[in-house]
Amino acid sequence: MNTLLETNPLANSETMASVTQTIISWCLNTGIKVVISILILLISFRVINTVTRKIQKKLALNEKFDKTMVKTLAYIGKTAAKIVVVICLIGYLGIDTSGLTALVASFGVAAGLAVNGALSNFAGGVIILFTRPFKVDDYIEVEGSVSGTVEDIQIVCTKLRTPDNKVIYVPNGTLSNSNIINYSEKPTRRVDFNFAISYDNDFEMAKALVMVVCESHTMVLKDPEPLVRVSEHGQSSVNITARVWVDNDNYWTVKYDILEAVKAAFDESGITIPYNQLDVHVKNDK
Repeated sequence: MNTLLETNPLANSETMASVTQTIISWCLNTGIKVVISILILLISFRVINTVTRKIQKKLALNEKFDKTMVKTLAYIGKTAAKIVVVICLIGYLGIDTSGLTALVASFGVAAGLAVNGALSNFAGGVIILFTRPFKVDDYIEVEGSVSGTVEDIQIVCTKLRTPDNKVIYVPNGTLSNSNIINYSEKPTRRVDFNFAISYDNDFEMAKALVMVVCESHTMVLKDPEPLVRVSEHGQSSVNITARVWVDNDNYWTVKYDILEAVKAAFDESGITIPYNQLDVHVKNDK
């Protein structure tokens, strides 16, 4: 018993020395690698962000490159570069990546089942970026839904700004499966007007007044020429249709100007605009 007790301190000393040697060996090998990997990760991520931002800014100033594609490709490139750095650092630390690959694959399957809707939006974003039904700064309308100016086309949704400065995020899956009206794709647009006059008025004079107003507006294009015709004999009015072509940016200015000018011309010439009336006849039966 005494002999066993005498040998215990030596055994404990050897164990402690072995543990200390293991810790020192780990610090000199794996520990240094971990520190180096963290430093490389931080520096490389910062470099990737800086380089991507500078490239994106430079390409955005070049009119040859579309802002939407530049922003999207910059985001994809930045993310891909960071993933490559992480994978390389994992290999540098000596970690077996085969198990990691299987884990990522399993996670991908689970995530795919969980975010089925998000995947459809992702697919819709890819379709939009390649088919290009609209681009940033276009004014679009999702038929039967919302409308606004495109501010950003992200990978799963599109950001719209309404005329009253609201922001709407529309899922790309919805956009890719809907009818989209793009008001900005063509350089010119047609402005349509409908004016109702009384049957007692001279419709030829009314047509002439509308034509003078349309032709005198400086923003109305001469080619195609303005069109003013009687379009309908309504129940209580003769309806006159006017159609003029304008540059896209002048659409609303011309629309409001002509509406106001035609009303003033009708008032000055004594042409009345009828409104719905109800005649009530009282029958007195005794």
